[in-house]
Amino acid sequence: MNAAGAGSGDRAGWDRVPAGGNFLVIPALLAVFLWCFPGSLSAQQSDTLGGVDRNALNAREEFRLGVQAYNRYAFNEGILSFERALAFRPGEGLILDWLGRAYFRSGLEDTALRQWQAAAEAYGPSSGDGLLVTGRIETIRNRRSLFPVMDEDIRYVEAGRYPGTSDNTVLYRQPTSILALEDGSAWVVAYGSNELVRIDVNGMIRQRRRGPLNGFDRPYDLVRGLDGRLYLSEFRGGRVSVLSADGEWLSYIGSKGLGDGQLIGPQNLAVDEEGYLYVVDYGNRRISKFDPDGKFILSFGDRRSGFQGLLSPTGIAAGGGRIFIADGVSRRIFVFDQNGIYRGVLVEEGLSGPESLRFLSERQLLAADTNRLLLIDIDSAVVRELGVLGNSRVRIVGADLDRNGNILAANFQAGEVALMTPLNEMAAGLFVQIDRVVSDNFPEVTVEVQVQNRRRRPVVGLNAGNFLLSEEGRAVSEQNFIGGAYRAESSDVVILMERSLETASRREDLAAAIRDIQAGGSRVVSLVSAGEQPLRERLEGGSTAVFAAAARGNPASYTPRWRFDRGLRLAATDLLPESKKRAVVFVGGGALGELAFEQYSLSELAAYLTNNGIRFYTVLVEDNPPAEELRYLCEQTGGQVLPLYRPEGIKPVLENLGSAPSGSYTLRYRSQLPTDFGRAYLSVEAEVYLLERSGRDKIGYFPPLE
Repeated sequence: MNAAGAGSGDRAGWDRVPAGGNFLVIPALLAVFLWCFPGSLSAQQSDTLGGVDRNALNAREEFRLGVQAYNRYAFNEGILSFERALAFRPGEGLILDWLGRAYFRSGLEDTALRQWQAAAEAYGPSSGDGLLVTGRIETIRNRRSLFPVMDEDIRYVEAGRYPGTSDNTVLYRQPTSILALEDGSAWVVAYGSNELVRIDVNGMIRQRRRGPLNGFDRPYDLVRGLDGRLYLSEFRGGRVSVLSADGEWLSYIGSKGLGDGQLIGPQNLAVDEEGYLYVVDYGNRRISKFDPDGKFILSFGDRRSGFQGLLSPTGIAAGGGRIFIADGVSRRIFVFDQNGIYRGVLVEEGLSGPESLRFLSERQLLAADTNRLLLIDIDSAVVRELGVLGNSRVRIVGADLDRNGNILAANFQAGEVALMTPLNEMAAGLFVQIDRVVSDNFPEVTVEVQVQNRRRRPVVGLNAGNFLLSEEGRAVSEQNFIGGAYRAESSDVVILMERSLETASRREDLAAAIRDIQAGGSRVVSLVSAGEQPLRERLEGGSTAVFAAAARGNPASYTPRWRFDRGLRLAATDLLPESKKRAVVFVGGGALGELAFEQYSLSELAAYLTNNGIRFYTVLVEDNPPAEELRYLCEQTGGQVLPLYRPEGIKPVLENLGSAPSGSYTLRYRSQLPTDFGRAYLSVEAEVYLLERSGRDKIGYFPPLE
């Protein structure tokens, strides 16, 4: 920030005044305050002693307390301090900015937007700080729900390329398939150079795999099995290689030939919900099915009653008990069941040369069709064009949606991978938010930065080269990238137990839910009983018996006046200082009662969770359908509704919490700013760059008092 507008001047004014005790009047002190806080004060607002503006002194002290409270996650305490600071310095831009931050993290988004709007006006709409706040306002207003798979109106445009050559150096040749990974990177199958290359979000090659001693023989497609192993088809080798999750070669499936379990020119692959592998046996014009260990099961797709036979099978996808197969000659997509029985045509016209198929959700397929990317609804058979590559040399052979919501398209003919991004994302850039500054070991300063796209999806896979920290316009000294939370495999949960009269008779089911949640692998931070007055149950010792007793609760705590809102607020607050992969798991019957949102509204609770990176899961101990409010919270935060006694159990879903995406990054640097014995307000700015997109945020902190 600069000193041009009201509230500007990061280190002027209040940062030069002693925090307490007797004040030594310095002649220039009042001028410093007026420089920081221009504008006259009324008689009611102004209270001076010996030429020192006591309102400015009080505002500075309350502001300091508010900043410190914010950085230890005490957002309500910070709000009170910032409100008191504003009482002493009404209309101060910097205080309004921080007050908006505290309201935002508390889930009160409308109130936060009002404070930020006032801050932008105080800063001056054309000032750097005013523009920064205005951009934040626009982003928050326009953001939609968390993790949408594919909005109906999205249009993808080319945002960059990962070329196969650089300065006459061949990096890889003729990509045919993409497999997106959890860390934002992706495996690229390089048919022409007989290898797999792993490319990170910045387009850098981080890993190569070339197979066993005899190498891969024209690798074509790559898919992941349910156990994490990878399957790689080898077109010329007439086989499928089984790889470890890291790409190390393990074994072969199939061999070249015409018989059962043999392959000629295997191309695209798919794995169904039970782990069975389906191979497009292009040369034999059929589909071969294998069990996860490579045992041949059956083949299908030949001419038989009611079906003309596959002429040129290309893409394949398996899901919902159905197998979808694209045919390049007939330009159709056919449907079979898992036993290879023909079920009809999904798409009969409008395709030019369909190749790969990938599931994006339970009902949506991503299809590569010559130079186009298509979205196909498997229920309605509606085909919508997502984007087009306009290069003169285009043949998209494979495509996948990466962890950051982009589509990576393998352009076989051009020998490169195209990065395609939603059009509105290209214009909007990144949403960057400094969540926290820790200065306990000053001059060493730790900064936690949250990076999201404009649709609330965490941006994963960033590294040191994507970040630039600066102090007062100068790059910081000794900037170190500590890491990204997306790499962490650990996760934390708080369990919220319903204490309604209806669940009083299901106490053993509550205890059973606890056992299943613990089996999911996350650390249980606390267990909150949502009674009339929510409370944390005692978990000392951590034994199975202790947890079961806490889940059952005190019979007296079950009441018709149980409070979901207060319980959820307490549960979420317990998670704030914990790991960045975290969730509240609510266990109940599905109904919420009349007092569910007496104190906190549904939208406020949803915002409190999403703005602090907390997912929400509902575990149902009864067969009743869940309240729509519970579904809403799950959808908004990326959680899920889970019946306790569903066939597969709740453990598999909760185990995946450790692999959930997180856009939180930690950096550390050595400050060069003077502290005025810990009284100075020091600013830090974070800029994030990713290919052609960027975003930034600016915040400040107080070092420890000396």
